Amino acid sequence: MKYQWILPEVQSVQIPGSVFDGMELTAFTLGVLRRNGICLTEKVEGFMHPKLNRLSDPFLLPEMRAAVDRIDAALRRREKILLYGDYDVDGVTSLTIIARLLMGYGGNVSCFLPNRMDEGYGLSPSAVRRCFEAGKPDLLIAIDCATNSTEDIARIRAQGVDVIVIDHHEFCGTRPDCVALVNPKMSDGFHYLCSAGLCFKVAHALLKNCPLPGFELRDFLDLVAMATLADLVPLVEENRILVKKGLEQMEQTRWPGLEALIRLAGIGRPVRSSDVGFRICPRINAAGRLGTAETALSLLLTNDPLEATKLAAALDAHNRERQMVERAVSLEVDAWVEGYFDPDQHSAIVAGNDDWHDGVLGIVASRVMRRYNRPALVVGFNAEGMGKGSGRSIEGLSLVDALGRCSQYLEQFGGHEMAAGLTLRRENFLAFRKAFEEVAHSIFRGVEMRRSLRLDMEVSLGEIDFPLLEEQESLEPYGMANEQPMLIVRGVTPAWSPRTLKDRHLKFEFVSGRKKISAIFFDGASESIPRPPWDVAFKLERNEFQGRVEPQMHVVSLRASEP
Repeated sequence: MKYQWILPEVQSVQIPGSVFDGMELTAFTLGVLRRNGICLTEKVEGFMHPKLNRLSDPFLLPEMRAAVDRIDAALRRREKILLYGDYDVDGVTSLTIIARLLMGYGGNVSCFLPNRMDEGYGLSPSAVRRCFEAGKPDLLIAIDCATNSTEDIARIRAQGVDVIVIDHHEFCGTRPDCVALVNPKMSDGFHYLCSAGLCFKVAHALLKNCPLPGFELRDFLDLVAMATLADLVPLVEENRILVKKGLEQMEQTRWPGLEALIRLAGIGRPVRSSDVGFRICPRINAAGRLGTAETALSLLLTNDPLEATKLAAALDAHNRERQMVERAVSLEVDAWVEGYFDPDQHSAIVAGNDDWHDGVLGIVASRVMRRYNRPALVVGFNAEGMGKGSGRSIEGLSLVDALGRCSQYLEQFGGHEMAAGLTLRRENFLAFRKAFEEVAHSIFRGVEMRRSLRLDMEVSLGEIDFPLLEEQESLEPYGMANEQPMLIVRGVTPAWSPRTLKDRHLKFEFVSGRKKISAIFFDGASESIPRPPWDVAFKLERNEFQGRVEPQMHVVSLRASEP
C-alpha cells in the first residue's frame, strides 16, 4: 500500500516571540514544539531541559500508602516476599528494581517469571502452583500483571497469602481482593507510566518512608528508560524526564549486565532512544518470547561482570533464534493476509492458524498493522485447539474496548488501547473474527484508511548538515508522543543509479545544486521508483563508519516531484 502524504502546514501556527520570553529557538526546534502543542515558556523549558526535581510525590499514586505500609511490615517481620512478574522488558526491569531495593533492606526476597509457552501471562493457576513449590510466601507482589486477576488473586488469598498489585494495564472489571492496587489507570493522573515507572515510584515512596543509606535511586533510571521505550508508552510529562535522565545514566550504568549488553550491541555514546529500542530491548525480550525470561532477569540482577558477559551472549543467541522464528511466521502470516484481506471491505485484520509461535505474534501483528494501516490480531492455535494471540491497533480504536465488545468468544483478554493479548478456542475463531471486524467497521465507517505519512517540516538539501543533526538529537528522547521528525526535501536527483544492498535495500546519493548527501531506503528494492526528480520523505540519522560521522537520510517514502 502506498502512503498518503500529509504535508506540513506552512507557518500555520504563529507563536509570538514574547511567549518564549526571548528564548532563541531555531525554526527546526520551533517546528517540533508546535507539533507537540508546546507554546508556553514553562512547557518549553520542561521539554528541552527535563529535571528530576520536577518528579511528583509518589504517594499521589492510588493506594501507594497501603502498599508501602504492607511492604515495610513484611521487611520488619522478615516475612517471605515473592515478586511475580511478566516476561517482557517492562516486567523484567520492574522485578529488578524492586528486588534490588528490597534486598538492600535485607529482605527475604525471591523472584518468579512464568513460562510464556506453558503457563502464559499473569497469575495462571499452573504458574502459581509452580512458584509455591518452594514454599508459600507471606506476601506476593504481582508486577506488570494482575489488575484484572480477580479469581486468581482470590485463590491466592485463600491460601493465606497477601497480595499487592503494581500494574499499568487497563482496568476491565471488579477490583481484586488485594492489599493495594497501585495502578495509575485507577486515578486521573499518571496514565502514561509503564510498570517500571511505577516501580521506580514505589521505590521512591519506600525510601521516603524509610531511608536506606548509600542507596542511589538514580542508578535505576536506565532500567526505567529501557522499559518506557520498550512498552511504547507516551514520552510526556514524567516519562520524558525518566527517559531523558535514564539515557544519560545508561552511559555510566552501574549494572554489569546492562554494560555487557551495551558492549555486545556496539552502542556508542551518547546512547539514543533508537539504540535502546532496536538493539537492547529485543535482546532482553528474546528469552521470554521463546521460553523463560530467567536469563534476562539474571543478567540484570548479577553483580559479576564475567557472568554478565556470558548471559549477554546467551541473550544474543536467543535473539538470533527469535529472528529466525519471526521470519518464518511472518511469511506464513503475510500469505494468510494476502488470501483473506480485502482493503475495500475490511477495517481490521484477524489472522489465525495452527502452530504460529505465540512468542513472536506481537511483533508480527505490529508489522501487519503498519503495512496495512489496520488494527491487527494474529492468533496461533496449539494441538488442543486453544489459541493465543496478540494485537496492535491504530489511532481511533482501543483494542481493550474492542475486545470487550467481543468477549463472549474469548477465554481471556487484556492489555492497553494500542496493544493487547487474548486467548480463544479454535471453534470460536470465525465468529470472533466477524464480530471484531464489525466493531472496527462501526468505528472507522467512512474513514479513509490508506496508510498516511504525516510530514513535520520541509528542509532543503543544503540544510541537511551536522549542526541540524545535533539539534535534532538535542530534542531526544524520541518515541511515542514525540516521534523523530519526519522531514521532506523536494526536487532532488540521484548522483547515480542507486545500489542494491542484500537484494532488499537501496543506497542513494542525492544531489541538489552542489550539495550531495547519502541516503538509505530499507526494503526499497521492492518499490516502484518513478523517474527523478523526486520528493523524499525521510528521517535524519547519524551514520558512523570507520570513525567518520555524517548525517544520512533514512528514506521512508519517495515520489515523483510535485509542485
